[in-house]
Amino acid sequence: MTTQRSFAARAVLIDLDGTLLDTASDLAAAVNGMRADLGMSLLPTSVVATYVGKGAEVLVHRALGGGIDARVDDVLHARGLAAFHHHYLRENGLSARAYPGVHEGLVALRAKGLRLACVTNKPQAFADPLLERTGLAQAFEFVLGGDALPYKKPDPRPMLHAAQRLGAAPAETVAIGDSVNDALAARAAGMTVFAVPYGYNEGHDVHALDVDAVVSTMLEAAGLLTVVPGPTTSSGRSASGNFTPSP
Repeated sequence: MTTQRSFAARAVLIDLDGTLLDTASDLAAAVNGMRADLGMSLLPTSVVATYVGKGAEVLVHRALGGGIDARVDDVLHARGLAAFHHHYLRENGLSARAYPGVHEGLVALRAKGLRLACVTNKPQAFADPLLERTGLAQAFEFVLGGDALPYKKPDPRPMLHAAQRLGAAPAETVAIGDSVNDALAARAAGMTVFAVPYGYNEGHDVHALDVDAVVSTMLEAAGLLTVVPGPTTSSGRSASGNFTPSP
């Protein structure tokens, strides 16, 4: 892998948790609220962070079962998921912060005329207000939440769906994420894959992933991209216009 070459693209699909925003504190607060409701002890934020990446349903299994591969019975899971959603409605966005270089990187990507969408496994009802509260929503033509389609990453179909909405072929699309799920989904979709090293990735080193580049910031990612010329079609916000991120 190298970050010295350039990559041609028409569209960029960006993950949310662990890529754009550090949401571990919010998620840990909701997880621990859920565990307290169920009479369980609290978990360190660092542990909860390793459980993030495959959506709320899997997070609840892991947080209640105490491990990456844990699964609890359906009754406990249903109680836990309801409690988690209850607490996360309160916590979502309270402590979340953009990683260094995210604001500048989104500005640079848009300035190049690239089409941007956020593709996340986070439920739509949480993803939309989170991006609004952190001032990043206007950077994207649309947000594709984890429950918007019948499948989630690492399935490639959310990536293909998003690229199609942006009018870009898979080979003209770059995906940026922090985890194995992002890398698997994008690679299976036939896209260029960038990984950031500061996210969650279930506690594993992103340098071991099958990606085309590991980029230290979103701004570095923008610097590696050149724009494929030609028109695109879109069903979302225009890529033109100003984006002024909130600090």
